Amino acid sequence: MNNDYIKLNDPLSQQLQQTILRLAPSDATVLITGETGTGKEVIARALHDMSPRHQHPFLAVNCGALTPSLAESELFGHEKGAFTGASQRHYGWFEAAEGGTLLLDEVGELSPSLQVKLLRVLQQREVIRVGSYRAIPINVRVIAATHVDLRQAIHSRLFREDLYYRLNVAPLHLQPLRQRPQDVTVLAQHFLQRYTQRHGKSGIVFSNEAMNTLMEHSWPGNIRELDNVVNNAVLVCENLEIASTHLPLKSPIKGDTSDRPNAFSSFIREQLQRGEPELYQRTLETLISEAFQLSGQNQCQAAEMLGISRNTFRTQLSHLGLIKPRNQSVLALKNSTSPHSPVPERELRIGYQKFGNLGVLKAQRYLEQLFQPLGVTVLWSEFPAGPQLLQALAHGEIDFGTTGEVPPLLAQAENNQLRYIAWEPAAPSSVALMVPNSSAIQTLSDLRGKRIAVNKGSNVHYLLLQLLDEAGLALSDVRLIYTPPKYPLTPSDSLSADAWMMWDPLLSQAECEGHLRRLENGEGRVNNHQFYLSRHDFIRHSSDLFPVLMDALKTTGKYIDSTRQQAASLLSKEIAIDAHALEMALSRRSHQAHVMNRHIIREQQIIADRFYALGLLPRPISIRQAVWEYK
Repeated sequence: MNNDYIKLNDPLSQQLQQTILRLAPSDATVLITGETGTGKEVIARALHDMSPRHQHPFLAVNCGALTPSLAESELFGHEKGAFTGASQRHYGWFEAAEGGTLLLDEVGELSPSLQVKLLRVLQQREVIRVGSYRAIPINVRVIAATHVDLRQAIHSRLFREDLYYRLNVAPLHLQPLRQRPQDVTVLAQHFLQRYTQRHGKSGIVFSNEAMNTLMEHSWPGNIRELDNVVNNAVLVCENLEIASTHLPLKSPIKGDTSDRPNAFSSFIREQLQRGEPELYQRTLETLISEAFQLSGQNQCQAAEMLGISRNTFRTQLSHLGLIKPRNQSVLALKNSTSPHSPVPERELRIGYQKFGNLGVLKAQRYLEQLFQPLGVTVLWSEFPAGPQLLQALAHGEIDFGTTGEVPPLLAQAENNQLRYIAWEPAAPSSVALMVPNSSAIQTLSDLRGKRIAVNKGSNVHYLLLQLLDEAGLALSDVRLIYTPPKYPLTPSDSLSADAWMMWDPLLSQAECEGHLRRLENGEGRVNNHQFYLSRHDFIRHSSDLFPVLMDALKTTGKYIDSTRQQAASLLSKEIAIDAHALEMALSRRSHQAHVMNRHIIREQQIIADRFYALGLLPRPISIRQAVWEYK
């Protein structure tokens, strides 16, 4: 075991660790179940790192985050020309994990059609790429994980019974942290050591009062919540002792038994015995509405509280009338015929990445204050990177968001009716190709035959093309591994790739910690502007919202550029990245938002034309046609 896997004190945890030791050497398929935040991926990594496959890749794919239209291609790969946009052969997750371990996280979220295909892969140990009829043998150990009750899903006909038994060869159930109180102290000390080292704050300890507070908390978010609490405490602690005031926890209410394992069951049993009418519907409505309010109306956070997907949670909100259904047209304020008519309720759904203007706006709740008098509710959805955000924009899950210059090009080529709203100046030093300090790769020419990890469709794709051109290499001379953005890298991550395309703030964090070195960056090679985008249909109904949005973005940009240290401190609490690394990342870019102009349109068109010439876009696109004329 590496340092992420520590010896725990609770008997339940010790029994689990013994089971892991027995299962790790085998190739048995393991099904890990447990509440959100109990550490299912950590256990999967432990099984891999202690197995004979430990020198091969460990890859984790979140099945709940797979786009329905591309899920089969992501898992099993596709051939060139298999569908619109398939400009080259793509290796799926199974092939990328060859020889190693593949974690299918949130496997209960797979669609019925994909469940059938996954069952065949597990039975035959081979995959067939989309657009091909040739079966490709695979040597991959599969570990599945889920927080939902698959037996109940089978009963509801949402999950295949035969697939369940194929996955459940070796079951592992992770108990919630509230049922393992003896582990709280050990885990808290472990996280304290991790974050004091990461943030350069050695010598910090817990006060007795703080440790007692940790022991008394019920930990509804389990180990993930404890991890975040300790990280935040280290960031805000100004001396060498963490006090209870540094812990962002609600004080336990005296006499409250809601966190006891059987209290909720006893309450429900009592209500059933009383014959309370419509108990199921009332309980469901209470759960949904309370989670929605506690999360500050953040759908992603509320869904995580309840252990369900965001789509399921949003459907329940719609049924309760707390939000409008997605297919209902948004009414414009100007349609109110009487000056005394109530202002129609509207939504502005914003997709954001925690770093940047929108991340600061989200933390400040400034936008909510501006839109409240207009009867507009602001809903936030967090995304790890631009490609995932634009997929949500294309499917009508959000109305507005920001990303780099390359993802919108690929989106337009797939007939996504997005529109450019505004842009921020380029920051070429904020993107780079990183390699381990011990790597033999010293020049770009050394990349031939190497595995390069990149987020699919991301802004760093264009930088990678430029770097390969300089070295006289083509895309076919390297092997691309498509993976979501991530840092820090685990030992098994470092085996899955030889180099990583990274961007801020993860890039600055990696440079501050010193485990990776920058081989080349984007200076003199890319412009990487930041763009704000919306959908054509949303603009048509809600163009009156964009002047307010633009003013808010400009105000926030001035705030970030004039008080970077303060902005970095604010973001540090949201992102759990060291404030010094965030300040470095913020200093590389001007955050002033501007309306689109001819020069920026021409630069985007140059990139689009080159991508089309290389076969990376299935059709030529005209940037000018996708620009909203801001007035």
